[in-house]
Amino acid sequence: MSLHGKRKEIYKYEAPWTVYAMNWAVRPDKRFRLALGSFVEEYNNKVQIVGLEEESSEFVCRNTFDHPYPTTKIMWIPDTKGAYPDLLATSGDYLRIWRVSDTETRLECLLNNNKNSDFCAPLTSFDWNEVDPNLLGTSSIDTTCTVWGLETGQALGRVNLVSGHVRTQLIAHDKEVYDISFSRAGGGRDMFASVGADGSVRMFDLRHLEHSTIIYEDPQHHPLLRLCWNKQDPNYLATMAMDSMEVVILDVRVPCTPVARLNNHRACVNGIAWAPHSSCHICTVVDDHQALIWDIQQMPRAIEDPILAYTAEGEINNVQWASTQPDWIAICYNNCLEILRV
Repeated sequence: MSLHGKRKEIYKYEAPWTVYAMNWAVRPDKRFRLALGSFVEEYNNKVQIVGLEEESSEFVCRNTFDHPYPTTKIMWIPDTKGAYPDLLATSGDYLRIWRVSDTETRLECLLNNNKNSDFCAPLTSFDWNEVDPNLLGTSSIDTTCTVWGLETGQALGRVNLVSGHVRTQLIAHDKEVYDISFSRAGGGRDMFASVGADGSVRMFDLRHLEHSTIIYEDPQHHPLLRLCWNKQDPNYLATMAMDSMEVVILDVRVPCTPVARLNNHRACVNGIAWAPHSSCHICTVVDDHQALIWDIQQMPRAIEDPILAYTAEGEINNVQWASTQPDWIAICYNNCLEILRV
């Protein structure tokens, strides 16, 4: 990621707090807009919406709003055509849907499927279905995944048009579920996978929820923290275990046997992002300050080294590859967001 040319290759934004969750907007008219979530170990946390000013080449904060507890994940509605309201979702104690305007961000709905209890089982992650943006899936420490149906009401001008209902809730794992992600396979609407503290990757089909398929189990039964589907080839997904220095690449056609291991990291891996435009490139970010891009074309032969490396000024917590601008990757470390041209 060299620094050359008229346009800067790296843009940096410093938030007033440690940044953990972040996500690129996908709307075509909001190219360099990201949402960032604070990680403060108390009830009061924040979400900021930042945008790149083309003239000054600086990130500016457009909007800040309060959020209870840190956000475990943030996602903009996967609406590449700008057909839906400008919505943002966050997970933490509950799933919240926010409506964003140029001047303010307003809570549209809070989705809680535990109506009968004061007890709240925190959400570890969620995913927003790209094919049908009315579907969201959440993962929770209570061993369940919940799929929500969203009514986003197309009529403009009315207030609080967004509401949600539980489509289905299932016990997905034997222990806490740490991540959930929809697959693009089979039309992209019904298949999703989850990972959890029991060390397994499981695949589900919304049309046949009476059974699931175990795609992989960690040999030492270490908890699996993240899973990430290949954006171009839905046969492949990547996962990583807690405190692990490797990323495991799986092929759903060959369950339980990794097709590749990216194990040339020098510290624990914190995040994974597949390229949006290529089936053979994946970015990993690591505690040793490095963001690494790997070319996995030669699978199943061993993949020794990354093809690109960038060293940040701190331990990188998260990575997001911009789906509508594939030459930009966002990373966060300490209180900083950086976007890198690749």
